[in-house]
Amino acid sequence: MNARACISKKYSAIFLCLAVAVLILVLRNMEVLETPSQFQHEVNSTIMAPRVSTDPDVHRGFCTFQPLSPEDAVEERLLLDSIAWPETPLLPTPLILEQTSDPAHSTFTILPGRGGGQWHVGDQLEVRINMSDFQGRPKKSGGDLLLARLHNQKLGAGVAGQVVDHLNGSYSAVFSLLWEGDAQVEVTLAHPSEAITVLKRLNSEEPDRIGFKSLFRSGSISETTICNVCLRPTQQPLCNHTDLRTGEPWFCYKPKKLSCDARINQAMAHYKGNLRANEQKLFQSRVNMKVYIRASGPANVNILPKKEGLKEFDLHSLKQIGPFMALDYANNILVKFRFHGPPIQSAHVSNSKLRYIANEIDGLIGGTDTVVVFGIWAHFRTYPVQLYIRRLQSIRRAVVRLLDRAPGTVVIIRTGAPRDLSQINSDWHSLQCYKVLKTMFKGLNVHLIDAWEMVLAHHLPHNVHPPPPIIENMINVLLSYTCPQKGG
Repeated sequence: MNARACISKKYSAIFLCLAVAVLILVLRNMEVLETPSQFQHEVNSTIMAPRVSTDPDVHRGFCTFQPLSPEDAVEERLLLDSIAWPETPLLPTPLILEQTSDPAHSTFTILPGRGGGQWHVGDQLEVRINMSDFQGRPKKSGGDLLLARLHNQKLGAGVAGQVVDHLNGSYSAVFSLLWEGDAQVEVTLAHPSEAITVLKRLNSEEPDRIGFKSLFRSGSISETTICNVCLRPTQQPLCNHTDLRTGEPWFCYKPKKLSCDARINQAMAHYKGNLRANEQKLFQSRVNMKVYIRASGPANVNILPKKEGLKEFDLHSLKQIGPFMALDYANNILVKFRFHGPPIQSAHVSNSKLRYIANEIDGLIGGTDTVVVFGIWAHFRTYPVQLYIRRLQSIRRAVVRLLDRAPGTVVIIRTGAPRDLSQINSDWHSLQCYKVLKTMFKGLNVHLIDAWEMVLAHHLPHNVHPPPPIIENMINVLLSYTCPQKGG
């Protein structure tokens, strides 16, 4: 995580080559963690001292959380309110697909705006989206997850649209106009509102649909048991492997013949969707999941040059992440990467290699020659969002302590992003994490790499592993924070 901010011109080419190679590896490796056979990294620090041991513990209920301090509890409530989703419909049994949101019968329309059909760089473009069901009847309620972008593939330009739900079946998408020339509007139904109902149920009732296991061994005896942040109630006693410093929860069912201290590793156990039979209809690619919505008129506009005296748009850089280890002897630059602590989705990994982000940050001296880059969201999407909030609170406290003792430290956070089709890795879950993370670190002296908007605005398909052009954009943003150009 250490890197000197800027280096002499003599070595700039060497540094850039090393940095780009290392960061591509970092980004690739981090995204790989989102597959069932891989991992990530994390941290925390709180004044409260939770009871932590590796002794068997009686089960305290399915996915319960330790009490928060009054201040953290207020913040958690405010964050939950800030990401509150519009009410979505209860699902009848059997589910009638014809009554749900259908992208094929829905449309969007570009509104003329103040310029009467003319737009200039610096203006805003507004699009109205009207949702209908499979029988062509207008929807009367909101809650659909819609993604919108404005782009010009030839220029390699794009911008994400801000979608507003009017709660009556209609939506608005607003775009900032940042370049001259052609601009194409693209609106995608990521999930119908009825699917959001299912996703809410899954995170609440079945947070263990991604499962883990640990191997316990002593001498010639070995046993494997199921582990997770939350475990279902059984008669089997638990081993409490909650982190001693951060209080981050982690439990395993106790082996029958071995002690809790005999745990030596962790791995993925299962990866399942847990959709009920009638719910499968709501997660069909090319039908109602990640499907384009057609325009009722023109889908593109021509953007004219900026008018004299229009406000200039400040294109603030976005944010990113870092991997493994690389050393540049000539320029005294060291880059390190670690996975975050549980829950992480991976093959077998030694417990000694599992670290929480907050603990790692607390171990840094910091200073003007130190850059800290982290990203955390993907492996929390199947749990109640409270778990993610608490993990971020822990990390934020560590970041505040770092900036207090070493104000010159550069801290960069890479947000989550839309990805390829999957109900278990839903964009709705990712969007919740994205909003929480941005709100949680607002006001702190940290930088963001806004991967969500970068991926959404790009013409390339969403993927768990962003393609090279998107990674290149992220690297450019990261380098702009670590080695900004001097004036003149």
